[in-house]
Amino acid sequence: MNWRPRLVALDIDGTLTPVGSNDISPAVKAAITRVADHGTKVVLSTGRSLIGVAPVAAQLPVSFALCSNGAVWWDPATNEIPKRTTFEPGPTIEALRALLPGTVFAVERTGVGNLALGHFLPGDLWGETIDATFDEIAATPTPRLVMRWLDHTPAELSFAVKDLDLPGIEWSVDHTEAWLTAVPPDVTKGSALDELCDELGISTDDVLAIGDGTNDVEMLKWAGLGVAMGQAPASVQAIADEVAPTILEDGAAQVLDRFFPG
Repeated sequence: MNWRPRLVALDIDGTLTPVGSNDISPAVKAAITRVADHGTKVVLSTGRSLIGVAPVAAQLPVSFALCSNGAVWWDPATNEIPKRTTFEPGPTIEALRALLPGTVFAVERTGVGNLALGHFLPGDLWGETIDATFDEIAATPTPRLVMRWLDHTPAELSFAVKDLDLPGIEWSVDHTEAWLTAVPPDVTKGSALDELCDELGISTDDVLAIGDGTNDVEMLKWAGLGVAMGQAPASVQAIADEVAPTILEDGAAQVLDRFFPG
């Protein structure tokens, strides 16, 4: 194949690592290293907050990271945050609490951790977590609000919010946990990549993107070649240009090896 991407955008959880883990397989590490060796930019594009991205970026030749679904931009080389977009989380929390009793919430404190309203499960949140009141959280503009519906399944959450109108934000539901992520309006992985590539002078047609979640849909549809992981939900696979093997089969490495062979 003659085409070779100038930028590779990679989701983390379910694409590079098992969900919630920082472990990257040797095959995936080697494949990403070859991408960078060919001069192609490697961009992490993830729903994780910056503090959850850093341990993964430290293992890879990453040019840039779009964290919190694109709301926080991070340059690993300089440790600078050139862009951070926030919203007021109070109205969204009020709407979700009224619809879904038993929910807990956390707002991102970029590079530090979270303010939490209610108690999450162990390992749910990255960094320092401080218990806060609703008023304290509502008064904290944030790039990322997360919600877990305790004792419910992802399918139950998806059904409960299928007709929900949440103005003033972009939001997505996880397919592995009863978990909702909200970010500022008009912010998605796709929109952030479009803006970044415009700054870098890279065409959409020259981008390969790989992901597995509903928050990857805009990115996969936008990219010149959008690849869904083999364990992605059917709705995500349906919008992708192609489907890779699963993460257990090092699917991301198998895709990258086609364009950047060893």
